[in-house]
Amino acid sequence: MLRPFEERYELPPIVPTLDSPEEIARKQQRIEELKKARNAVILAHNYQREEVQEVGDFVGDSLGLSLEAAATQADVIVFCGVHFMAETAAILSPHQMVLLPNLAAQCSLAASITQEELRAFKKRHPDTVVVSYINTSAAIKAESDYCCTSANAVQVIEAIPPEREILFLPDKFLASVVARQTKRSNIIAYPGYCHVHKTIQLEDVSRILDEHPEIELLLHPECGCVSSCMARVYDGTLPEERTYFFSTEGMVRYIGRANAREFAVGTEVGILHRLRKAYPEKTFYPVNPNAICAFMKSITLDHVIEALETLSPRVTVPPEIAERAAIALNRMLELRG
Repeated sequence: MLRPFEERYELPPIVPTLDSPEEIARKQQRIEELKKARNAVILAHNYQREEVQEVGDFVGDSLGLSLEAAATQADVIVFCGVHFMAETAAILSPHQMVLLPNLAAQCSLAASITQEELRAFKKRHPDTVVVSYINTSAAIKAESDYCCTSANAVQVIEAIPPEREILFLPDKFLASVVARQTKRSNIIAYPGYCHVHKTIQLEDVSRILDEHPEIELLLHPECGCVSSCMARVYDGTLPEERTYFFSTEGMVRYIGRANAREFAVGTEVGILHRLRKAYPEKTFYPVNPNAICAFMKSITLDHVIEALETLSPRVTVPPEIAERAAIALNRMLELRG
């Protein structure tokens, strides 16, 4: 029996930002100075604090930041995200120093599967293709055949011969979306989940649609409501023409080309800062305003400053794990053509 997922991690406290606007600006200027002195690049995930996103050279989702990490010529990568993202950067950029400003920035989804659990499954199902979501540790990636993100999961699955059985891990909600979109019945879903996206439920969707009947609904495929919402799209209960399932980057791109003016956004609320900055003429509502990731919010400007001053904490991956994990990651990246 699997150990309960909630027992595998401890959420850090979310420390409120008490700095004045002037103090925030001063710290951001200090980061710019340190960044130049260190020849560093700052990669910031969409779910980071607003003031941290503002110092990012690149702000994006897991796939976009992975690509930036693989391409950068900087000597130092400061990853304002969570631990598995910094590991991925270290694998893809083995000659750069990768810093994670606060080691408390872990991930509940990555914690939901261990290397021992995956090896036990592979022993029972030796012919199964293992596809691991990028929200996994380097050790899990090293045991996998492919990696994927929510942005390219369908593309990765479609690259696998249809007769091959697939273990999709660790997110059961994303697995259900991919199975439906690829029309594959031979996908085994590992029962893990993101503790934040799990809280975005059907009643939240119903409430936001009651409050804004003509709004466009954008849901991340990790959401706890995703299977029931997809079923309701197909039976007509939810409006098919206004309900979409996107990665965060997919949301950003879609909003940029959409004629609609109002959007209900079902994912961690940090994305709203980027959306409101990019599209000030449009209005965004969180499907669940309490969908806040304590791990993502654990990095502050002070952490970034200290990381650049001390060049720590550094994230490294043992060479034997990095070499094997890189195979699964590069198979994913090669599918981009």
